[in-house]
Amino acid sequence: MSTVNVKINNISYQFPKGLTILQACNQINIEVPTLCYLKEINEIGACRICVVEVKGAKNLVASCVHPLSEGMDILTHSEKVLKARKITLELILSTHDRSCLSCIRSDNCELQKLCHDFKVDDEAKYDGHNQVYKTDDSAIHMYRDDNKCILCRRCVAACSKLQSVGVIGVNERGFKTHIGCAFEEDLGKTDCVSCGQCIVVCPTGAIAEKDDTDKVWAALADESKHVIVATAPSIRVTLGEAFGMPVGTNVKGKMVTALKHLGFAGVYDTDIAADLTIIEESQELITRIQNGGPLPLITSCSPGWIKFCEHNFHDFIPNLSSCKSPQQMFGAVVKTWYAEKNNLDPHDIVVVSVMPCTAKKFEARRDNQSAAGVYDIDIAITTRELARMIKRAGIQFKKLADTDFDDPLGVSTGAGAIFGATGGVMEAALRTAVEKLTGQELTNLDFTEVRGTKEIKEATYKVGDLEVNVAVTSGLANARQLLNEIREGKKTYHFIEIMGCPGGCINGGGQPVQPASVRNFVDLKTERAKALYEEDKNLPLRKSHESPVIKTLYEEYFGEPGSHKAHKILHTTYKEREY
Repeated sequence: MSTVNVKINNISYQFPKGLTILQACNQINIEVPTLCYLKEINEIGACRICVVEVKGAKNLVASCVHPLSEGMDILTHSEKVLKARKITLELILSTHDRSCLSCIRSDNCELQKLCHDFKVDDEAKYDGHNQVYKTDDSAIHMYRDDNKCILCRRCVAACSKLQSVGVIGVNERGFKTHIGCAFEEDLGKTDCVSCGQCIVVCPTGAIAEKDDTDKVWAALADESKHVIVATAPSIRVTLGEAFGMPVGTNVKGKMVTALKHLGFAGVYDTDIAADLTIIEESQELITRIQNGGPLPLITSCSPGWIKFCEHNFHDFIPNLSSCKSPQQMFGAVVKTWYAEKNNLDPHDIVVVSVMPCTAKKFEARRDNQSAAGVYDIDIAITTRELARMIKRAGIQFKKLADTDFDDPLGVSTGAGAIFGATGGVMEAALRTAVEKLTGQELTNLDFTEVRGTKEIKEATYKVGDLEVNVAVTSGLANARQLLNEIREGKKTYHFIEIMGCPGGCINGGGQPVQPASVRNFVDLKTERAKALYEEDKNLPLRKSHESPVIKTLYEEYFGEPGSHKAHKILHTTYKEREY
């Protein structure tokens, strides 16, 4: 391996050739501050916060894009560097809405932290004329406030590079430069897919989900309502981050306890609906394989992906599984089977879902998502919103004891748990579909070929006399590539899993926001996924069709997978979209 010898703060080091100054500093535990840089997504050196001094160079250099070279002598916090960073922050603040106390990102804002570290006053030094922008709240899931934007362009990069959606970009030039949609169109009138990836990369409060927690508080206070809550598989391995716990910590027991303290009549696990999705989806796959239905069958759990398909790949709409997502299946079961079992009027039940995904807010109001004549899901909140509720209630999360989900919708399987990671839906479906097709019990339940965060994963499995070709991808740019290859006849599959967010739900747009200092050097997707696979490994039941709750649902209510009643309650339809 080629190496270079450099000095950083007067200490000699040897690094592999090809590193940037920023990467090298991180390896020796020196955190160079950044505002625009995101690894492999937004490497543009625009914000000038990461500047360092290189002896002999005429000007300070942006460490995020400047490569190491032999003999380089670098100072990361010289007087010149610190002064330059402070002036840059003061200039940014001169055009920034400084309403920090009421900002949703207060105490978790990268700009706020840097201003504190560099002793920048909230009274801007360079006050003058400012552009004033109207907040765009036209989308169902989020709002954009350009008055808090620092033009880092991270959101633009996430939307175009990660997701290949590209509905936001840089408009105007010079002092009038701002982020917006083409022709200043409202975001709600574009083909935005509601994925929220722009939110989790934003360093300030310029972009955020619409906070629906007041609706939850109001429901909890209404004695005429039966208010229950269900959490998605990935929430248990991400919620702890909002309370300062290490990435990938499984806080399921504490999460359940916190929800009970908040006052919900029932605290349930959406994993059960994930198991139910697998039963219906695997039956759908088997039926299509045996009866010649549209193949490949493509999963329908990710509403961001579904909306992307409806906008961009109309020819693949028949390939989408007609199964509702686990969120919607859960609500449908509660307002039909659960309501009848407990002698409740569906109109008096309020179902709150805690999801890793801002697109779930959009999905909850889609057509054909009302199995009992009322919306399956009443309120969808993100991991971040749940954390705010816990904090607002004064619950000391880290000190809570563990408790279990309530019956009857609290016992799930490992197959349901791994839904939160890319490849998890595929693996869970294979565990059931293979046994159904062969009539033989699997001895190895780990389909490791579809695990991991590789952009596109492929595998072929021998299932009885069939060879089943599968593919898994996450992130919509990767989905676009995969579907185009199928269109062009380069690839042929029977079953495809697509998740809208890179890495799947564990990296959803509703998950806790981590600063660039973490996102650039910690593999969030891998660390969070590890915890889900660990839960799967340790659960007594690991196949959806072995769940006692699922068996009860079919025995008491649905009859059999794919039945007329199951289709009426658990399945949905799609359409071509403009926006």
